[in-house]
Amino acid sequence: MNKKKRASLPLGTLLLFIASIALLLTSTFGSAQAALTYFSEVYNTQVDLYNIGVTLMENGEPVAFRDYGNEADGNWEEQGTVLLANMLAEDERLQLGRAYPEVLAVKNSGSIDEFVRVNIRKYWVTVKDGVEEKNRDLSPDLIKLELDNEDMWIEDPAAATAERTVLYYNEVLGVDETTVPFSKSLTIDGKVAKFVTKKTMKENGRTITRTTYDYNGVEFRLDVEANAVQTHNAEDAIISAWGRQVDVDKNDQALRLR
Repeated sequence: MNKKKRASLPLGTLLLFIASIALLLTSTFGSAQAALTYFSEVYNTQVDLYNIGVTLMENGEPVAFRDYGNEADGNWEEQGTVLLANMLAEDERLQLGRAYPEVLAVKNSGSIDEFVRVNIRKYWVTVKDGVEEKNRDLSPDLIKLELDNEDMWIEDPAAATAERTVLYYNEVLGVDETTVPFSKSLTIDGKVAKFVTKKTMKENGRTITRTTYDYNGVEFRLDVEANAVQTHNAEDAIISAWGRQVDVDKNDQALRLR
């Protein structure tokens, strides 16, 4: 699936360009499907007009990118393929409790150094007659994305919920460089099979107990969003773009959350 959008911006204007990628995974317990969505925002700050780009890497391969135009003419490009396309073999069923490789990282596909963060959301939905509704009664904790390299990827406790995890890479990401992975694997906890609802009723003078699995027929969602900001005036840029106060060491350009 390819997608390209042109957003005209005046040359010479002092702008900060935020590149964003959002990946949407839909899966039932019998299959794995994926779709790709995008969004981007532009924030004002005191920087020159440069190219900035971000690519989400999955198991060593680029799965989607968003790059600002090569000629600094106010255009950006984006392209992506399905997420977890090779997670299951043909006709293979998703196995509860099995850890599937899901090594995710971020690559700087622009032409200027940048700071990056990732926004991870996981939740359950019920789909009926083509209408999707978030199921808030089911636990996001049973969708397990195992994190990696937590000394390099700083989790923001102020942004954390059962559904959301926000990670900041604590070093400048140079042009064409790729971060160390922030995840290892994806597992649907086998405990989902233990959540049942029992209902006792009378039928034809007999007492019957019906058991319904709470997670039967639901789907899980895993959204992964990668963002990048320029390193110039990084502290101001990050508070403007992401609403987060950080400290950036002027010598080694290391990022720390306040």
